[in-house]
Amino acid sequence: MSMTTNRSILIVHGRDFKPAESSLMEISLAALRAGVARDYPDSVDAFDSVSKDMAYYGDLTNQMLESFGKRYDPVLDEGDRRNALAALCAISQRKRFGIRQYDRLPGKSALREFVADILAPVLGAIGMTIPLIRWVSRDCAEYLVGTSGFAEDLRARVRDKLCDHLERGEKILLMTHGLGCLIAYDVLWELSHEEQYKDRIGDAKVDNWLMLGAPLGDMHIRKFLKGAKEKVEGRYPTNVISWDNVAAEDDYSCHDNTLADDFKKMMDQHLVSAVNDYRVYNLAVRYGKSNPHSSVGYYIHPRVSKIIVDWITSGSSGPASPQDNPR
Repeated sequence: MSMTTNRSILIVHGRDFKPAESSLMEISLAALRAGVARDYPDSVDAFDSVSKDMAYYGDLTNQMLESFGKRYDPVLDEGDRRNALAALCAISQRKRFGIRQYDRLPGKSALREFVADILAPVLGAIGMTIPLIRWVSRDCAEYLVGTSGFAEDLRARVRDKLCDHLERGEKILLMTHGLGCLIAYDVLWELSHEEQYKDRIGDAKVDNWLMLGAPLGDMHIRKFLKGAKEKVEGRYPTNVISWDNVAAEDDYSCHDNTLADDFKKMMDQHLVSAVNDYRVYNLAVRYGKSNPHSSVGYYIHPRVSKIIVDWITSGSSGPASPQDNPR
């Protein structure tokens, strides 16, 4: 396969404490590459030829969480991420990323997603969404309603990286996880509707937005997003061609796991070409327990590998066919 040019994958990580940027990028790319190598070995060279970048803000979330008295061991965290990746890499066939294997994971529980499903609508109806989020994710709550400048600092990190790639005229696969999906949404809205960015990027669009464990399905969270109070023509980002939403079973952050229904008006207004929803099983184990929100578990999943390879090979000889490696 010929080398792929002028394509970039931009990763926006999620919430909570994060190791150093270089370590997080290395682990993330290793997981993505392992998934491609497992299912599409003939596409590994093409994957390697695509530019990869990360909009990193882990230092900001680390600092914010530590200011609230939370403790973090970066050496242990990085080691556990690598252990999770090694275990996932040992799964040699894509067909093993199913419910049978998921049900065997240690500490697997649907309780947090169940609680989110039950409590989110009730508490949202009485204005208690943010207290619930603050209880689960202090950094997410600070992003949505904080007054410290934290949210703008995070958006600036993502906006600067995204604009750099758009200015170069690249075809971009924007890959966001968890909180990173909210930040990216707000940045895309800003670039779509705020005049100060028009001179910089014009009408440039993201080719594909791949969302992993996205909280965007929660109607109460959407009320805090950029453009939420605007009329239809000004409510949504207009600079993404296709969306892919991958949501894992029992991942409480995406307890409302479909987006096509929530953003149907974008399709009706011809603001996006497609919004595709996929339900998967995340087999990551962190600190000895199942963690269905784990980024490494999403990155290495066969559905994500297929989306990446289909995007890389689009415009060439057609989508690659998956292959099972021998045990």
